[in-house]
Amino acid sequence: MFNTARNIFHLIFILSAFISVHLNTFAQEKETIKVGSKKFTENVILGEILTQFLIADSIKAVHIRELGGTTILWNALLKGEIDIYPDYTGTILKEILAKENLISSQLENYLNDKGIGITKPLGFSNTYAIGVKNETAEKLALFSISDLSNHPELKFGFTNEFLDRKDGWPGLRNTYKLFNNYVTGLDHDLAYKGLESGSIDVIDLYSTDAEIKYYNLKVLKDDKNYFTDYKAVFLYRKAIVKKFPVILKILSQLEDSIPESLMIKMNSEIKINRLSESIVAANFIKDKFSLTTKFKESTLLSRLVKNTLDHLFLVSVSLVMAILLAIPLGIISYKVKRIGNVVLSITGIIQTIPSLALLVFMIPLLGIGSWPAIAALFLYSLLPVVRNTFSGLQNIPESIKESAIVLGLPGIVILRKIELPIASPSILSGIKISAVINVGTATLGALIGAGGYGQPILTGIRLDSIPLILEGAIPAAMLALLVQGLFDLIEKLFVPRGLKL
Repeated sequence: MFNTARNIFHLIFILSAFISVHLNTFAQEKETIKVGSKKFTENVILGEILTQFLIADSIKAVHIRELGGTTILWNALLKGEIDIYPDYTGTILKEILAKENLISSQLENYLNDKGIGITKPLGFSNTYAIGVKNETAEKLALFSISDLSNHPELKFGFTNEFLDRKDGWPGLRNTYKLFNNYVTGLDHDLAYKGLESGSIDVIDLYSTDAEIKYYNLKVLKDDKNYFTDYKAVFLYRKAIVKKFPVILKILSQLEDSIPESLMIKMNSEIKINRLSESIVAANFIKDKFSLTTKFKESTLLSRLVKNTLDHLFLVSVSLVMAILLAIPLGIISYKVKRIGNVVLSITGIIQTIPSLALLVFMIPLLGIGSWPAIAALFLYSLLPVVRNTFSGLQNIPESIKESAIVLGLPGIVILRKIELPIASPSILSGIKISAVINVGTATLGALIGAGGYGQPILTGIRLDSIPLILEGAIPAAMLALLVQGLFDLIEKLFVPRGLKL
C-alpha cells in the first residue's frame, strides 16, 4: 500500500515541478509587462486601463489584480515581481516613505535613486475622508471631523490599512482628540454595509468612491487639514522602460487625462451599474483616445476552470511536499522521543499562527504569487500528518512489537512490514485532515496573486456581489468534500479490513 501511495505522490510532485518549470520557461521566452493593482475598484480600473493600452500598442502585458495593500505592491515593484502599478502621492509620502520625511519636490529624485519612476498626476486626487449617514449628521449636527469629538458614543469602523497607516487613524485621533470607545477594523467595501445597517456610525472614505452618492453620505469637513493630497500616479521600474521605451509614451498620454468626475463615474459604472473593469477601461480609452482595444471577457466556465486548476496546484503541491516531510518526521518522533517532543511542539506552534499572517511572512522570502501560498499551506499541512503518524505508531499494541522482535526481524523490516501498515489508517486520516484544511486555507492565496477560488470571493466582496462570492465559495466547499471522499475511498481500497475493524 505504502509503496503504491509513495509512487503516486512522487509522480504528482514531479509533474507539478515539470509544469511549473515549463510555464516559467514559456513566460521568459517573451517578456511580459506585469501591471499590478490594489484590492479596491478604482485601482483595478487604472491597472486595467494601462494594461489594455499596452496591449493595443503590441506590448505583451498582464494585469495582476487585487494584490492586497500598499506594502505588498511596493515591495513587489522593488523586487521586479511587477513592473508598474497605480498609487497616490499622499500614500507614497506618508506611508511608503514615511521614515524619509520627504516633501513632494524631493519625491521624484528619491524614487529615481531606487530605480523607480513616477508619472505626473493622472488628473484627479483621491484623498481620504471621513463620512457618516446624512441622518446621523443632521441629528447630531456633524459638519466637520472636529464635531466627532463631542460624541464619544459613536462607533467607528475603519479599514484595517487605515487603522495602522501613519497618515490614517493614529494621527487623525491625536489631531482631532477622538477617543471613542468603539473602533474596529473591517474591509473597505463591507464598511458601507455596516454604516447602512447601523452597526457602525463613522467610516473612512476615498473621496472618489461611488458609494458616497449611492448611500447619500455626509462627508465631514477636514477642518484641521489633516489629510494630505492624494494625486493618482503610476509608479514603474525604470529598468523596464529602458527595454520598452514606448511605455513612457503611453504613460505620458495617461497623465492629466482623468478628471475627478470621470473617475467617480467609472467607479459608479462598476460598483452600481455592474459593468466589468475591462469594459469600463475599454470605453474610457475609446472615448478619450479614439482607440479601440481588444480584451477577452471571461465566462463563468472559463473562470471556474482556471480557478480550479490554480486551486488544485496550490493544494496538491503543498500537500505532497508536506507528506514527503511529515511522515518521516512522525517516524523519527516515534523512534526518538526527545526529538519527537521538539517536532510536535514546533509543528503545533506553526498551526497556531493565523493563516493570513503566515502568508504575509512568506512574501519577503518568496515574493508574491503561488509559491508563498504553497509554502504557507505546506507548513499548515505538517501537524496533522506528523501527529497522526506518531500516534498511529505509538498506539500499536506492545505485544505485536515484542512478537516481531522475538522473531528476530530487523528494525527497518518491522517498521516497513508491520508498524507502518498497522498505522496506515491513522496516517491516512492525518493526510485527509491536511488536505481538507488546505482546500479552505488556499482561498487566502488570492490576496497575494496566487489565484484559486479565493479570487472570485475577493472580487465579490469588493463589488458586493453574492454570485461572485458563491462562485468561489461553492466550488471550494465541493472540492473539500470531494477530497474527503477520495481519501475515504483510498482507505477502503488500501487498508486491510482487519485493521479497519
